Amino acid sequence: MSETRSSLHGEWSSGMIFVLAATGSAVGLGNLWRFPYLVGENGGAAFVIIYLLCILLVGLPIMIAEITLGRRGKRSPINSLRSVALEEGRSANWALLGWLGVAAGFLILSFYSVVGGWALSYVLQSLLGTFQGITSDSSTHLFETLVASPFSVLGWHTLFMLLLFGIVAMGVRKGLQRAVTILMPLLFVLLILLVGYGMAASGAFQEAMAFMFQPDFSAVEGGTVLTAMGQAFFTLSLGMGAIMVYGAYLPKHESIPHSAGWIVGMDTITAILAGLAIFPIVFAVGLEPGEGAGLVFITLPIVFGEIPFGYLLGLLFFVLLSVAAITSGMSLLEPATSYLTERRRDGSRLKAAAIISSLIWLLGVACGLSLNALSGITVLPGMNIFDSLEYISNDIMLPLGGLLIAIFVGWRMRLSSVVGELGVNENGALFKLWLVVTRFVAPAAVILVFANATGLFELFG
Repeated sequence: MSETRSSLHGEWSSGMIFVLAATGSAVGLGNLWRFPYLVGENGGAAFVIIYLLCILLVGLPIMIAEITLGRRGKRSPINSLRSVALEEGRSANWALLGWLGVAAGFLILSFYSVVGGWALSYVLQSLLGTFQGITSDSSTHLFETLVASPFSVLGWHTLFMLLLFGIVAMGVRKGLQRAVTILMPLLFVLLILLVGYGMAASGAFQEAMAFMFQPDFSAVEGGTVLTAMGQAFFTLSLGMGAIMVYGAYLPKHESIPHSAGWIVGMDTITAILAGLAIFPIVFAVGLEPGEGAGLVFITLPIVFGEIPFGYLLGLLFFVLLSVAAITSGMSLLEPATSYLTERRRDGSRLKAAAIISSLIWLLGVACGLSLNALSGITVLPGMNIFDSLEYISNDIMLPLGGLLIAIFVGWRMRLSSVVGELGVNENGALFKLWLVVTRFVAPAAVILVFANATGLFELFG
Protein backbone atom coordinates (compact mmCIF):
# COMPACT_ATOMS: atom_id res chain seq x y z
CA MET A 1 0.00 0.00 0.00
CA SER A 2 2.77 2.43 0.91
CA GLU A 3 4.40 2.00 -2.49
CA THR A 4 1.54 3.89 -4.19
CA ARG A 5 1.05 6.52 -1.49
CA SER A 6 2.19 10.03 -2.34
CA SER A 7 2.62 13.10 -0.19
CA LEU A 8 -0.28 15.55 -0.17
CA HIS A 9 2.17 18.38 0.43
CA GLY A 10 4.63 17.73 -2.41
CA GLU A 11 8.18 16.40 -2.32
CA TRP A 12 11.72 17.70 -2.21
CA SER A 13 13.14 18.03 -5.69
CA SER A 14 16.16 15.90 -4.77
CA GLY A 15 17.80 13.99 -1.97
CA MET A 16 20.35 16.76 -1.51
CA ILE A 17 17.57 19.30 -0.88
CA PHE A 18 16.20 16.95 1.77
CA VAL A 19 19.66 16.72 3.34
CA LEU A 20 19.93 20.53 3.39
CA ALA A 21 16.44 20.87 4.89
CA ALA A 22 16.99 18.23 7.57
CA THR A 23 20.43 19.64 8.33
CA GLY A 24 18.81 23.05 8.67
CA SER A 25 16.39 21.53 11.16
CA ALA A 26 19.22 19.91 13.10
CA VAL A 27 21.61 22.87 12.90
CA GLY A 28 20.17 25.39 15.27
CA LEU A 29 20.97 27.14 18.50
CA GLY A 30 21.98 23.75 19.90
CA ASN A 31 25.01 23.74 17.60
CA LEU A 32 25.96 27.40 17.62
CA TRP A 33 25.09 28.17 21.23
CA ARG A 34 24.77 25.06 23.40
CA PHE A 35 27.50 22.83 21.94
CA PRO A 36 30.38 25.32 22.31
CA TYR A 37 29.58 26.13 25.93
CA LEU A 38 29.07 22.43 26.78
CA VAL A 39 32.54 21.76 25.38
CA GLY A 40 33.83 24.64 27.48
CA GLU A 41 32.12 23.42 30.65
CA ASN A 42 33.10 19.75 30.23
CA GLY A 43 36.82 19.87 29.57
CA GLY A 44 37.05 20.24 25.81
CA ALA A 45 38.28 17.40 23.59
CA ALA A 46 37.22 14.49 25.79
CA PHE A 47 33.65 15.74 25.58
CA VAL A 48 33.90 16.06 21.78
CA ILE A 49 35.05 12.43 21.40
CA ILE A 50 32.29 11.11 23.66
CA TYR A 51 29.77 13.28 21.81
CA LEU A 52 30.83 11.82 18.43
CA LEU A 53 30.46 8.27 19.76
CA CYS A 54 26.99 9.10 21.04
CA ILE A 55 26.04 10.56 17.67
CA LEU A 56 26.92 7.24 16.02
CA LEU A 57 25.29 5.02 18.65
CA VAL A 58 22.18 7.06 19.40
CA GLY A 59 21.61 9.85 16.90
CA LEU A 60 22.20 8.13 13.57
CA PRO A 61 20.17 4.93 14.26
CA ILE A 62 17.13 6.85 15.54
CA MET A 63 17.35 9.35 12.69
CA ILE A 64 17.25 6.52 10.14
CA ALA A 65 14.25 5.07 11.97
CA GLU A 66 12.41 8.39 12.05
CA ILE A 67 12.99 9.12 8.36
CA THR A 68 11.81 5.58 7.57
CA LEU A 69 8.52 6.19 9.37
CA GLY A 70 8.02 9.53 7.64
CA ARG A 71 8.61 8.29 4.10
CA ARG A 72 6.60 5.13 4.72
CA GLY A 73 3.58 7.17 5.83
CA LYS A 74 3.95 10.18 3.46
CA ARG A 75 1.80 12.29 5.79
CA SER A 76 2.11 14.37 8.93
CA PRO A 77 3.66 12.45 11.86
CA ILE A 78 0.21 11.72 13.33
CA ASN A 79 -1.29 10.31 10.16
CA SER A 80 1.95 8.59 9.14
CA LEU A 81 2.09 6.66 12.42
CA ARG A 82 -1.58 5.72 12.17
CA SER A 83 -1.35 4.44 8.60
CA VAL A 84 1.97 2.63 9.05
CA ALA A 85 0.77 0.98 12.27
CA LEU A 86 -2.36 -0.33 10.56
CA GLU A 87 -0.33 -1.60 7.59
CA GLU A 88 1.91 -3.49 9.99
CA GLY A 89 -1.06 -5.01 11.80
CA ARG A 90 -0.51 -2.88 14.90
CA SER A 91 -2.86 -0.69 16.91
CA ALA A 92 -3.87 2.69 15.48
CA ASN A 93 -3.04 4.05 18.94
CA TRP A 94 0.55 4.33 17.73
CA ALA A 95 -0.70 7.60 16.25
CA LEU A 96 -0.24 8.93 19.79
CA LEU A 97 3.50 8.82 19.09
CA GLY A 98 2.86 11.22 16.22
CA TRP A 99 0.84 13.44 18.54
CA LEU A 100 3.72 13.38 21.02
CA GLY A 101 6.17 14.60 18.36
CA VAL A 102 3.86 17.31 17.04
CA ALA A 103 3.11 18.53 20.58
CA ALA A 104 6.81 18.56 21.45
CA GLY A 105 7.64 20.65 18.39
CA PHE A 106 4.75 22.99 19.20
CA LEU A 107 5.96 23.55 22.77
CA ILE A 108 9.62 23.89 21.78
CA LEU A 109 8.88 26.51 19.14
CA SER A 110 6.91 28.59 21.67
CA PHE A 111 10.07 29.31 23.68
CA TYR A 112 12.58 28.77 20.86
CA SER A 113 10.96 31.68 19.01
CA VAL A 114 11.69 33.91 22.00
CA VAL A 115 15.40 33.03 21.84
CA GLY A 116 15.30 33.36 18.03
CA GLY A 117 13.97 36.87 18.61
CA TRP A 118 16.99 37.61 20.81
CA ALA A 119 19.26 36.62 17.91
CA LEU A 120 17.39 38.97 15.55
CA SER A 121 17.66 41.73 18.15
CA TYR A 122 21.43 41.29 18.33
CA VAL A 123 21.69 41.58 14.55
CA LEU A 124 20.25 45.09 14.93
CA GLN A 125 22.58 45.83 17.83
CA SER A 126 25.50 44.74 15.65
CA LEU A 127 24.41 47.06 12.86
CA LEU A 128 24.09 49.96 15.31
CA GLY A 129 27.65 49.39 16.55
CA THR A 130 26.49 48.77 20.11
CA PHE A 131 29.31 46.30 20.80
CA GLN A 132 32.11 48.76 20.08
CA GLY A 133 33.97 49.29 23.34
CA ILE A 134 31.31 47.48 25.34
CA THR A 135 32.32 46.42 28.87
CA SER A 136 31.35 43.34 30.83
CA ASP A 137 28.85 45.30 32.91
CA SER A 138 27.29 47.06 29.92
CA SER A 139 27.04 43.80 27.95
CA THR A 140 25.26 42.14 30.86
CA HIS A 141 23.01 45.19 31.19
CA LEU A 142 22.20 45.11 27.46
CA PHE A 143 21.03 41.50 27.60
CA GLU A 144 19.18 41.89 30.90
CA THR A 145 17.42 44.99 29.57
CA LEU A 146 16.28 43.07 26.49
CA VAL A 147 14.93 40.16 28.53
CA ALA A 148 13.32 42.43 31.13
CA SER A 149 11.35 44.44 28.56
CA PRO A 150 7.97 42.87 27.65
CA PHE A 151 7.70 45.13 24.62
CA SER A 152 11.11 44.15 23.25
CA VAL A 153 10.77 40.41 23.93
CA LEU A 154 7.29 40.21 22.39
CA GLY A 155 8.21 42.40 19.43
CA TRP A 156 11.17 40.27 18.40
CA HIS A 157 9.25 37.06 19.14
CA THR A 158 6.47 38.29 16.84
CA LEU A 159 8.89 39.14 14.04
CA PHE A 160 10.51 35.71 14.29
CA MET A 161 7.14 33.93 14.10
CA LEU A 162 6.06 36.05 11.13
CA LEU A 163 9.20 34.99 9.25
CA LEU A 164 8.47 31.32 9.95
CA PHE A 165 4.82 31.66 8.98
CA GLY A 166 5.73 33.28 5.67
CA ILE A 167 8.06 30.41 4.77
CA VAL A 168 5.88 27.48 5.89
CA ALA A 169 2.66 28.88 4.43
CA MET A 170 4.13 28.75 0.91
CA GLY A 171 4.52 24.96 0.99
CA VAL A 172 7.29 22.43 0.46
CA ARG A 173 8.74 23.58 -2.88
CA LYS A 174 7.97 27.32 -2.83
CA GLY A 175 8.51 27.84 0.89
CA LEU A 176 10.63 25.29 2.72
CA GLN A 177 12.80 24.25 -0.22
CA ARG A 178 13.40 27.78 -1.46
CA ALA A 179 14.33 28.89 2.05
CA VAL A 180 16.84 26.11 2.69
CA THR A 181 18.52 26.53 -0.69
CA ILE A 182 19.23 30.15 0.24
CA LEU A 183 19.71 30.00 3.99
CA MET A 184 21.82 26.85 4.36
CA PRO A 185 24.60 27.88 1.94
CA LEU A 186 24.55 31.32 3.63
CA LEU A 187 24.89 29.63 7.02
CA PHE A 188 27.94 27.62 5.96
CA VAL A 189 29.58 30.59 4.24
CA LEU A 190 29.17 32.73 7.36
CA LEU A 191 30.49 29.96 9.58
CA ILE A 192 33.54 29.38 7.38
CA LEU A 193 34.29 33.12 7.35
CA LEU A 194 34.25 33.15 11.14
CA VAL A 195 36.50 30.08 11.32
CA GLY A 196 38.81 31.76 8.82
CA TYR A 197 39.13 34.76 11.10
CA GLY A 198 39.87 32.45 14.00
CA MET A 199 42.67 30.82 12.01
CA ALA A 200 44.18 34.23 11.40
CA ALA A 201 44.11 35.17 15.09
CA SER A 202 47.69 34.84 16.30
CA GLY A 203 48.09 31.84 18.57
CA ALA A 204 44.44 31.70 19.51
CA PHE A 205 43.40 29.20 16.84
CA GLN A 206 46.12 26.75 17.90
CA GLU A 207 44.91 27.10 21.48
CA ALA A 208 41.34 26.39 20.36
CA MET A 209 42.48 23.35 18.34
CA ALA A 210 44.30 21.97 21.38
CA PHE A 211 41.29 22.65 23.58
CA MET A 212 38.90 20.81 21.25
CA PHE A 213 41.09 17.97 19.97
CA GLN A 214 43.56 17.08 22.74
CA PRO A 215 41.51 14.99 25.17
CA ASP A 216 41.88 15.02 28.93
CA PHE A 217 39.84 12.02 30.05
CA SER A 218 40.68 12.69 33.69
CA ALA A 219 38.03 15.40 33.51
CA VAL A 220 35.36 12.92 32.36
CA GLU A 221 32.71 11.89 34.88
CA GLY A 222 29.44 9.99 34.58
CA GLY A 223 27.60 13.25 34.17
CA THR A 224 29.84 14.22 31.24
CA VAL A 225 28.85 11.10 29.32
CA LEU A 226 25.15 11.69 29.93
CA THR A 227 25.46 15.34 28.93
CA ALA A 228 27.18 14.35 25.68
CA MET A 229 24.53 11.72 25.03
CA GLY A 230 21.75 14.21 25.64
CA GLN A 231 23.33 16.78 23.33
CA ALA A 232 23.81 14.15 20.61
CA PHE A 233 20.12 13.29 20.80
CA PHE A 234 18.69 16.80 20.98
CA THR A 235 20.94 18.42 18.39
CA LEU A 236 19.56 16.23 15.58
CA SER A 237 15.93 17.36 16.12
CA LEU A 238 14.89 13.80 16.96
CA GLY A 239 11.54 12.96 18.54
CA MET A 240 9.83 16.27 17.70
CA GLY A 241 8.19 15.33 14.38
CA ALA A 242 10.45 17.56 12.28
CA ILE A 243 12.67 14.85 10.78
CA MET A 244 9.67 12.56 10.32
CA VAL A 245 7.64 15.13 8.40
CA TYR A 246 10.66 16.10 6.29
CA GLY A 247 11.16 12.39 5.59
CA ALA A 248 7.58 12.25 4.31
CA TYR A 249 8.65 14.57 1.48
CA LEU A 250 11.70 12.46 0.53
CA PRO A 251 11.40 10.91 -2.96
CA LYS A 252 11.12 7.14 -2.97
CA HIS A 253 14.30 6.51 -4.97
CA GLU A 254 16.54 8.35 -2.49
CA SER A 255 18.56 6.31 0.03
CA ILE A 256 17.54 6.89 3.65
CA PRO A 257 20.80 5.61 5.22
CA HIS A 258 22.88 7.68 2.80
CA SER A 259 20.80 10.81 3.48
CA ALA A 260 20.87 10.28 7.26
CA GLY A 261 24.64 9.87 7.16
CA TRP A 262 25.01 13.16 5.34
CA ILE A 263 22.69 14.95 7.79
CA VAL A 264 24.49 13.63 10.86
CA GLY A 265 27.87 14.42 9.31
CA MET A 266 26.94 17.97 8.34
CA ASP A 267 25.33 18.64 11.71
CA THR A 268 28.40 17.38 13.56
CA ILE A 269 30.80 19.33 11.36
CA THR A 270 28.74 22.46 11.97
CA ALA A 271 28.92 21.97 15.73
CA ILE A 272 32.71 21.52 15.60
CA LEU A 273 33.15 24.49 13.27
CA ALA A 274 31.06 26.58 15.67
CA GLY A 275 33.57 25.74 18.39
CA LEU A 276 36.47 26.61 16.10
CA ALA A 277 34.77 29.91 15.27
CA ILE A 278 33.93 30.88 18.84
CA PHE A 279 36.85 29.65 20.96
CA PRO A 280 39.69 31.44 19.09
CA ILE A 281 38.06 34.84 19.52
CA VAL A 282 37.29 34.04 23.17
CA PHE A 283 40.87 32.90 23.84
CA ALA A 284 42.26 35.88 21.92
CA VAL A 285 41.08 38.27 24.61
CA GLY A 286 41.85 35.97 27.54
CA LEU A 287 38.30 34.97 28.50
CA GLU A 288 37.22 31.55 29.78
CA PRO A 289 35.44 29.17 27.36
CA GLY A 290 33.10 27.66 29.95
CA GLU A 291 30.83 30.65 30.36
CA GLY A 292 27.54 28.77 30.06
CA ALA A 293 24.57 30.06 28.07
CA GLY A 294 25.75 33.64 28.53
CA LEU A 295 28.67 32.90 26.20
CA VAL A 296 26.72 34.00 23.13
CA PHE A 297 24.69 36.97 24.35
CA ILE A 298 27.00 38.40 27.00
CA THR A 299 30.60 37.22 26.50
CA LEU A 300 30.84 37.32 22.68
CA PRO A 301 29.61 40.93 22.35
CA ILE A 302 32.49 41.94 24.66
CA VAL A 303 34.90 40.06 22.42
CA PHE A 304 33.50 41.64 19.25
CA GLY A 305 33.96 45.05 20.87
CA GLU A 306 37.68 44.44 21.46
CA ILE A 307 39.07 42.52 18.46
CA PRO A 308 39.97 43.89 15.01
CA PHE A 309 37.05 43.82 12.56
CA GLY A 310 34.79 43.10 15.54
CA TYR A 311 31.94 45.13 14.04
CA LEU A 312 31.81 42.92 10.94
CA LEU A 313 32.41 39.68 12.83
CA GLY A 314 29.67 40.43 15.34
CA LEU A 315 27.24 41.14 12.54
CA LEU A 316 28.20 37.94 10.71
CA PHE A 317 27.87 35.86 13.86
CA PHE A 318 24.41 37.04 14.86
CA VAL A 319 23.15 36.78 11.27
CA LEU A 320 24.49 33.22 11.37
CA LEU A 321 22.71 32.57 14.66
CA SER A 322 19.46 33.99 13.28
CA VAL A 323 19.66 31.90 10.10
CA ALA A 324 20.22 28.74 12.16
CA ALA A 325 17.26 29.62 14.37
CA ILE A 326 15.00 30.20 11.35
CA THR A 327 15.90 26.93 9.59
CA SER A 328 15.23 25.01 12.82
CA GLY A 329 12.10 26.99 13.63
CA MET A 330 10.39 26.33 10.32
CA SER A 331 10.93 22.58 10.77
CA LEU A 332 9.22 22.82 14.17
CA LEU A 333 6.25 24.65 12.65
CA GLU A 334 5.82 22.19 9.76
CA PRO A 335 4.55 19.03 11.59
CA ALA A 336 1.50 20.71 13.15
CA THR A 337 0.86 22.72 9.98
CA SER A 338 0.94 19.61 7.78
CA TYR A 339 -1.48 17.80 10.11
CA LEU A 340 -3.99 20.67 10.19
CA THR A 341 -3.72 21.00 6.40
CA GLU A 342 -4.65 17.32 6.08
CA ARG A 343 -7.59 17.78 8.44
CA ARG A 344 -9.05 20.85 6.75
CA ARG A 345 -11.70 20.21 4.11
CA ASP A 346 -10.33 22.93 1.86
CA GLY A 347 -6.76 21.66 2.33
CA SER A 348 -5.55 25.25 2.73
CA ARG A 349 -1.95 25.32 3.94
CA LEU A 350 -2.10 29.12 4.30
CA LYS A 351 -4.99 28.94 6.77
CA ALA A 352 -3.48 25.98 8.61
CA ALA A 353 -0.11 27.75 8.96
CA ALA A 354 -1.88 30.92 10.16
CA ILE A 355 -3.82 29.04 12.85
CA ILE A 356 -0.83 27.03 14.12
CA SER A 357 1.50 30.04 14.02
CA SER A 358 -1.01 32.13 15.98
CA LEU A 359 -1.40 29.46 18.66
CA ILE A 360 2.36 29.06 19.03
CA TRP A 361 2.74 32.84 19.07
CA LEU A 362 0.24 33.08 21.94
CA LEU A 363 2.07 30.45 23.96
CA GLY A 364 5.31 32.22 23.12
CA VAL A 365 3.85 35.43 24.53
CA ALA A 366 3.39 33.62 27.83
CA CYS A 367 6.97 32.33 27.64
CA GLY A 368 8.36 35.76 26.89
CA LEU A 369 6.36 37.47 29.64
CA SER A 370 7.44 34.80 32.12
CA LEU A 371 10.91 36.35 31.90
CA ASN A 372 9.62 39.73 33.06
CA ALA A 373 5.99 40.72 33.75
CA LEU A 374 4.87 37.17 34.67
CA SER A 375 8.10 36.09 36.31
CA GLY A 376 6.31 35.33 39.57
CA ILE A 377 4.15 32.61 37.97
CA THR A 378 5.49 29.06 38.24
CA VAL A 379 4.20 25.96 36.46
CA LEU A 380 6.58 23.31 37.75
CA PRO A 381 8.20 23.80 41.18
CA GLY A 382 10.75 26.60 40.96
CA MET A 383 10.26 27.03 37.20
CA ASN A 384 8.57 29.83 35.28
CA ILE A 385 6.53 29.17 32.13
CA PHE A 386 9.60 29.35 29.83
CA ASP A 387 11.68 26.93 31.92
CA SER A 388 8.76 24.58 32.53
CA LEU A 389 7.97 24.19 28.82
CA GLU A 390 11.65 23.70 28.05
CA TYR A 391 11.94 20.99 30.70
CA ILE A 392 8.73 19.17 29.70
CA SER A 393 9.55 19.14 25.99
CA ASN A 394 13.33 18.68 25.98
CA ASP A 395 13.78 16.44 29.01
CA ILE A 396 10.62 14.34 28.89
CA MET A 397 8.82 14.43 25.53
CA LEU A 398 11.82 14.19 23.20
CA PRO A 399 13.54 11.23 24.90
CA LEU A 400 10.18 9.45 25.17
CA GLY A 401 9.49 10.11 21.49
CA GLY A 402 12.92 8.87 20.43
CA LEU A 403 12.55 5.75 22.56
CA LEU A 404 9.15 4.89 21.07
CA ILE A 405 10.38 5.51 17.52
CA ALA A 406 13.24 3.05 18.07
CA ILE A 407 10.83 0.50 19.59
CA PHE A 408 8.25 0.81 16.81
CA VAL A 409 10.68 0.57 13.90
CA GLY A 410 12.97 -1.94 15.60
CA TRP A 411 10.33 -4.25 17.08
CA ARG A 412 6.84 -3.54 15.70
CA MET A 413 7.47 -3.09 11.97
CA ARG A 414 8.02 -6.15 9.80
CA LEU A 415 11.61 -6.58 8.71
CA SER A 416 10.44 -6.78 5.12
CA SER A 417 8.82 -3.34 5.44
CA VAL A 418 11.92 -1.79 6.97
CA VAL A 419 14.24 -3.41 4.42
CA GLY A 420 11.99 -2.31 1.58
CA GLU A 421 11.96 1.29 2.76
CA LEU A 422 15.69 1.41 3.40
CA GLY A 423 16.55 -0.41 0.16
CA VAL A 424 19.16 -2.61 1.80
CA ASN A 425 20.03 -6.30 2.03
CA GLU A 426 18.37 -7.92 5.05
CA ASN A 427 21.43 -10.14 5.52
CA GLY A 428 23.90 -7.28 5.13
CA ALA A 429 26.29 -6.65 8.01
CA LEU A 430 25.50 -2.93 8.21
CA PHE A 431 21.76 -3.52 8.34
CA LYS A 432 22.15 -6.12 11.08
CA LEU A 433 24.36 -3.74 13.04
CA TRP A 434 21.82 -0.93 12.66
CA LEU A 435 19.01 -3.23 13.77
CA VAL A 436 20.86 -4.34 16.91
CA VAL A 437 21.75 -0.76 17.80
CA THR A 438 18.18 0.45 17.13
CA ARG A 439 16.63 -2.36 19.16
CA PHE A 440 18.97 -2.41 22.13
CA VAL A 441 21.73 0.22 22.31
CA ALA A 442 19.83 3.37 21.33
CA PRO A 443 16.80 2.67 23.58
CA ALA A 444 19.09 1.94 26.55
CA ALA A 445 21.01 5.16 25.91
CA VAL A 446 17.81 7.22 25.64
CA ILE A 447 16.53 5.71 28.89
CA LEU A 448 19.76 6.79 30.59
CA VAL A 449 19.39 10.32 29.23
CA PHE A 450 15.77 10.41 30.38
CA ALA A 451 16.66 9.13 33.85
CA ASN A 452 19.44 11.71 34.20
CA ALA A 453 17.30 14.60 32.96
CA THR A 454 14.36 13.78 35.21
CA GLY A 455 16.46 13.15 38.31
CA LEU A 456 15.66 9.45 38.61
CA PHE A 457 19.30 8.67 39.36
CA GLU A 458 19.12 10.92 42.41
CA LEU A 459 16.02 9.11 43.70
CA PHE A 460 17.76 5.76 43.61
CA GLY A 461 21.30 6.95 44.19
